[in-house]
Amino acid sequence: MHGHDVTADHGRGERRRPRRPGRTAALAVVALMTGAGLAGCGNDGSSAASSPTPASASASACPTSTSAAAGAAAGQAGGTPSGQPGGGTTKLVQAATIKKTDDSTSTVIDPAGPAITCDTSAVTTTDDITYSSPTTHGVRTDLKLDIQVPKTSGKKPLVVYVTGGGWVLADRTGNLDQRTYVADQGYVVASVQYRTTTGGATYKDALADVKSAIRYLRANADTYGIDTDRVFVWGQSAGGYLAAMTGVTSGDKAYDVGDHLDRSSAVQGVVDEFGPADLSRLAADYDQAAKDFNYAAGNAAAQWVYGPGTTRSVAQHTSQVAAADPATHITSATPPFLLMHGTADPLVSPSQTLNLFTALRKKGVDAERVVLTGAGHGDLSVAGLTGSSPGAASSTSPSASAPDSASKPWSTEKTMSRITGFLSGHSS
Repeated sequence: MHGHDVTADHGRGERRRPRRPGRTAALAVVALMTGAGLAGCGNDGSSAASSPTPASASASACPTSTSAAAGAAAGQAGGTPSGQPGGGTTKLVQAATIKKTDDSTSTVIDPAGPAITCDTSAVTTTDDITYSSPTTHGVRTDLKLDIQVPKTSGKKPLVVYVTGGGWVLADRTGNLDQRTYVADQGYVVASVQYRTTTGGATYKDALADVKSAIRYLRANADTYGIDTDRVFVWGQSAGGYLAAMTGVTSGDKAYDVGDHLDRSSAVQGVVDEFGPADLSRLAADYDQAAKDFNYAAGNAAAQWVYGPGTTRSVAQHTSQVAAADPATHITSATPPFLLMHGTADPLVSPSQTLNLFTALRKKGVDAERVVLTGAGHGDLSVAGLTGSSPGAASSTSPSASAPDSASKPWSTEKTMSRITGFLSGHSS
């Protein structure tokens, strides 16, 4: 594993205000990643369990991922690319129309505003840490995580970041800018790799991986300055799905397999950004072409549920599809949730987070859903992956967000403040 101080690569800029803790066929699959951010801060302190605190007040542009896959895909697709069992490649199909959802129970915001900045001088990063080595169909995989630790005193809350990737990729190196932003605010941030359909894994395997990472980090809390009583899980798209499943099965030992079984995999809060939930309704808000794509027999979504070689479709709400739906597992003990979605998301129907939010509230779970007007499926364009030319972002003609900084609604201070508030509210 490799440790480094991000100061060596990124300079300082203007002082910022303190915040509260608050590859086309090949590229289409290789570059399915996510991008989101969360932040938080509190009072300085050297106690055993200090509140999240910005490590410095010198701000500059946040660092970005350097790998080709992560750089091309940060902030985008976790929809369901179709393909042959085992992770074949096909272009994504972007919805041509999106049916408007009833957002009367959600908080609707205009996400426009200043972009996030980072104080990179106060975060130490260690990469390529092997946290688990599970075997899938006789093949062993060394799963890695990258961890960012603020250089502040006291134990700090942990945020486990779960990358997206359309069920076929899990590049933990993505979303470096927003992960750094989180760590800069006083959180230990660990970005985790997990098994995917490319290696024959199902959602159960990936969920077990996320829980293994949480247990590993709790077992090594002293090394990384982690407050084991304040652990959050955050993901976008496919990562949002896994974050949600981790939350609703919090305390359920059925998915705890592997090492460090004497440690808990429970979490104290979930941030789910445009994650799928009920896969039988993944394209419920879309036109027929998008529905046909998402419900194709044997595609990645089907493999995610039924396993490699399946010829089934997730269109039928079978017992297996139901078991893969986070809503099926909600109890009164489910931890707090923050769900977020863009009105112009052409890959995961906005009603996915709405329906999960409604189910959470019906069970009495502390949950909030925030809707970003005009926002797509992350911050980068997916037009190159779909081979289409998206229209204007609206309830009837969606587009993915353009890659220029002025069109990155998921990376603005306004958007981040929603997550900041959620974290700060559940970190005390």
